[in-house]
Amino acid sequence: MSTSPVLLEHHLKALRLPTMLREYDKVAQQCAAEAADYLRFLLRLVELELLDRERRATERRIKAARFDVVKTLDTFDFLALPSLNKQLVLDLARCDYIDRRESVLALGNSDPATFCTSWLHG
Repeated sequence: MSTSPVLLEHHLKALRLPTMLREYDKVAQQCAAEAADYLRFLLRLVELELLDRERRATERRIKAARFDVVKTLDTFDFLALPSLNKQLVLDLARCDYIDRRESVLALGNSDPATFCTSWLHG
């Protein structure tokens, strides 16, 4: 083994870039197979690191919040509220309205079931 991978791994550990450390060889092989340039290689590595950091940060926040149960839209039972417009909920969850600078107005009872039904009934 040459000193380059050893030094690279040492530096990635020192800089606390665990995803880049774990993925750099695989990404390098993929980029070589695709004849991608060094900038594409670096971009892919940095994107992987960023996504993994965001995922871990979200996990830490959820853990710190001490929720009794963690619920996500992919586990939501839309059949329990048949009047709830599933497609509208999923569209709103993507937050595209923010980029379009559109407003979302929520009206209705504060009871979660009633609120969701009146807000998202389409």
